[in-house]
Amino acid sequence: MAFSPEEIERYARHIVMREVGGAGQQALSRSSILVVGAGGLGAPALLYLAAAGVGTLGIVDDDVVSVSNLQRQIIYRSSDTGSAKVASAKAAVVALNRHVTVRTHPVRLDSRNGVSLIAPYDLVLDGSDNFDTRYAVSDACYFAARPLITGALGVFDATLTTIRAHECDAAGTPNPTYRCLFPEPPPAGTVPSCAEAGVIGALAGMVGSMMALEAIREIVGFGRGLVGRLLHIDAREMRFLETRYSHDPDNPLNGTGAARIGASAP
Repeated sequence: MAFSPEEIERYARHIVMREVGGAGQQALSRSSILVVGAGGLGAPALLYLAAAGVGTLGIVDDDVVSVSNLQRQIIYRSSDTGSAKVASAKAAVVALNRHVTVRTHPVRLDSRNGVSLIAPYDLVLDGSDNFDTRYAVSDACYFAARPLITGALGVFDATLTTIRAHECDAAGTPNPTYRCLFPEPPPAGTVPSCAEAGVIGALAGMVGSMMALEAIREIVGFGRGLVGRLLHIDAREMRFLETRYSHDPDNPLNGTGAARIGASAP
């Protein structure tokens, strides 16, 4: 794949980097990423992935743009209110970088369609705002053998990690699954939604950008990824903390005697 003069100029700040270079930019251009949820996390992630020159972006969301979204979902404009998020997000991506192919999926990802949605892509970013979708995405990524970058927002806090549950580490130990970290979702009603508790818009932008950065690092192959590392962001005190986690042999997804839950293999 040869870049045009315009693409060389567009990606010049990547190409001159030793860690990226021409080969890394080619890898980005060949890659395909599915972003689940075009909301507070997905919106900035989509813009930065498009700007970085990711070849194909898929967008999964069944919602429409509302006025309350505009405080943090920076891919949308006031004029997009009432429009399908996938359509408005696609228009913004194409306007930013015409070299990116965008596929829209105006559906809610669940245990029935998760593997079929994920399988055509190289990597998945999950910015969904509910536990049902997070577990459906993580289970489907395991069955589809795709890496997952997952982020979550609180009021003044956020978390970010990378899951490569379909692989083993250098010692042959299985990598942890999302269910090794969180075996089951919390009881209904115990964790307030952002509509109930609120969220700082800039925090969503920060974490969505970090998700895009982690995706770029996974594709290009530099630095140490977040597999087995849960990054905590405390926006009230502006602190970064880390929790290490490992494969739980009793986890309900692929542990001893585990049932094939949440999805089915392709």
